[in-house]
Amino acid sequence: MTELRKNIDEAVAFLRTKTAMKPTVGIILGTGLGGLAKEIKAQTVIEYGDIPHFPLSTVESHHGKLIFGKLGNKEVVAMQGRFHYYEGYTMQQVTFPVRVMKFLGITTLLISNAAGGMNPQFRKGCVMVITDHINLIGDNPLIGPNDDTIGPRFPDMSEPYNRELIALAEQVALEMKIRTERGVFVAVAGPNLETRAEYRFLRFIGADAVGMSTVPENIVAVHMGLKVVGFSIITDECFPDALEPANVEEIIAVASSTEPKLTAIMKGVVERLPS
Repeated sequence: MTELRKNIDEAVAFLRTKTAMKPTVGIILGTGLGGLAKEIKAQTVIEYGDIPHFPLSTVESHHGKLIFGKLGNKEVVAMQGRFHYYEGYTMQQVTFPVRVMKFLGITTLLISNAAGGMNPQFRKGCVMVITDHINLIGDNPLIGPNDDTIGPRFPDMSEPYNRELIALAEQVALEMKIRTERGVFVAVAGPNLETRAEYRFLRFIGADAVGMSTVPENIVAVHMGLKVVGFSIITDECFPDALEPANVEEIIAVASSTEPKLTAIMKGVVERLPS
């Protein structure tokens, strides 16, 4: 047994002493997006610090709790707060909770984040459904020995975000009269935001939005055979020729004000997932 699998099993065994729930859906709540937790009829809430091998969230607006409960008619497990590479964690640590959620029983993963918009058609406060991604973090959570009991050595990434779930998310948003965009998300290491030249480069290579998360979690989810749908709230407009200094407080405020829209979409998607 690899060290990774041993750590996963220990975390799962601990969580099984706290809840008998068998969630089928996992949810990762990003910057300023913890409000969906209020929609979950929580049965068990566990601090990250109590879970074996879990890192601790060090970023403002990331609460650091694992929530087990019901969202609509589905049993879910939600991460209220995530981990980032720039916090000093390894990619394996950043993605460890996704591994644990898989072994708790999830088959579908919903990921959300706050991102800078580079597509000139986007405006801050809009919701983007992620159709694909580019990994520019400079690292990969699958580097190192592969445990075949977890996933294959060379996972296929031709459909990192499930097409059926993308269509479902867009249908839910349409029925709720919530406008969504679709686009490619690029992940960078951070924690600094990008220069004008970097924004030009990222747009040139095909990215519509940029952030510092999501891609590692997606890679390990695909590695383990999970279906994934991802969302970005565009919190600032990153147009090189009209770039203004970033204000983190304003970014969090935009994420929080747009959160009800994304919460409604994510809740609708979960409710329509097959049982």
